[in-house]
Amino acid sequence: MRRIGIDVGGTNTDAVLIEDGAVAGAVKAPTSADVTGGILEALSRLAATGVLAGKRIDAVMIGTTHFINAVVQRRHLSRVGALRLGLPSGASLPPFCDWPADLAELVRGGVWMVEGGHEYDGRPFMPLDRAAVAAAAREMRAKGITAVAISSVFSPLDPSHEKEAAAIIAAEHPQAVITISSDLGRIGLLERENAGLLNAALTDLARDTIAAFEQAIRESGIAAPLFITQNDGTVAEAHLAMKLPVYSFASGATNSMRGAAYLSGIDDAMVADVGGTTTDIGQLRAGFPREANSVVEVGGVRTLFRMPDLFSFGLGGGSHVRLDPLGIGPVSVGYRLPQDAIAFGGAQLTTSDIAIAAGILPIGDRARVAHLDSNTCARVFAEAARMVAESVDRMKTEAGDVPLIAVGGGAFLIPDQIEGVSQVIRVKHGDCANAVGAAIAQVSGECDQIFRDLARDEAIRSAQVIAADRAVAAGADRATIETIDVEDMPIAYLPGNALRVRARVVGAVRASS
Repeated sequence: MRRIGIDVGGTNTDAVLIEDGAVAGAVKAPTSADVTGGILEALSRLAATGVLAGKRIDAVMIGTTHFINAVVQRRHLSRVGALRLGLPSGASLPPFCDWPADLAELVRGGVWMVEGGHEYDGRPFMPLDRAAVAAAAREMRAKGITAVAISSVFSPLDPSHEKEAAAIIAAEHPQAVITISSDLGRIGLLERENAGLLNAALTDLARDTIAAFEQAIRESGIAAPLFITQNDGTVAEAHLAMKLPVYSFASGATNSMRGAAYLSGIDDAMVADVGGTTTDIGQLRAGFPREANSVVEVGGVRTLFRMPDLFSFGLGGGSHVRLDPLGIGPVSVGYRLPQDAIAFGGAQLTTSDIAIAAGILPIGDRARVAHLDSNTCARVFAEAARMVAESVDRMKTEAGDVPLIAVGGGAFLIPDQIEGVSQVIRVKHGDCANAVGAAIAQVSGECDQIFRDLARDEAIRSAQVIAADRAVAAGADRATIETIDVEDMPIAYLPGNALRVRARVVGAVRASS
């Protein structure tokens, strides 16, 4: 398959063409404020290389940081109506109770709690109060709230109450865009509910952003299906990603890690992805990022869903540099590097200026940074090495030295010798590893569920079937699906030989007709 991978970062928009299992072309363009312009420019530059001439493109994969940036920066968020099914229990900790006050103020459109939900073993906890759900829907409509998030106690075991409540709201409030928490998986109520609330708050932005992506693809004259990259290094068809934007929160860093594995041929290693503003450190296992097994905070909100286990810190190609006392970041000039950095005629000293002065980075005007002597450059690079070494040590899971793959446009900040690292590996096209990771991505499906009255092997097979069905619904070719991760845990306090099984599968993107 011929695929175009695009990564829309805070500084640059990268585009690559993967053909016959190799990178046929790779380009960078400045990220634009309207998103579309940067993608169009990147595709135009890719076409100008001649690699697209007369070729049929099978798929376009795009990764973006737009959705997580919206939460972190408190921008472009919709007001949400929160409906929880669980009374009479759970009233003391209502939706939004553990959110940062400023974010809750922006997103909370109203909270409604009604009777419903299930027990930990799947039995009904209380009958669903259909009349109260209908009344809540009418109140949301009267308040002009169109983003709705529904959560229910133990809904991953039985989502029937959430689905019925969604149908009632849709009938009473046809303009509502509804998120049900069981679509986001995992057992814990508050974290799952928080993920649903964040998802609902992002649905308008997701619709507009993905529509802009589709417009840019059309205007470029490319007739190919669009996929959006996900947190776990896989992709989903655009229409599904539009409904679940939270699954794309960490896709940028994940794409870089997948791209690093693909370009290096190494499936188990540490990865340092150095961008314009931050460096992300993670660990590859079997070619995929190690996932976080604990609660993950996004913009100060506790969530619990598929997210890579990453450590991010303020070191990038646009990071501000202070010489007395010595310090790097976390503030960065970002996409304004060509205007603000000293080597380009600006006034802000950056890590790129240091690299240009040291003769490492062949951009800008070296004469403008001639006042930066070798000792000054060495001090800054030593500080960058210290920051990287501490972060790698924090993310390692073994005591010995480990290989480190250095990718990203700011990888020049990674020295060849780092304490705790056996080898620093650099790869061709590493500065576009994020777009490469997007282009090679597969489609995933996951099941995290409790099974009762089944033998262990049968429960695992059932979980794998559910995960495979979800992968196919997201755009996978069923014939290519393989299981990449299975965990099972007996639950002694439940009757009926209860077993919690988590299965994850991946498959190749289904060929377009």
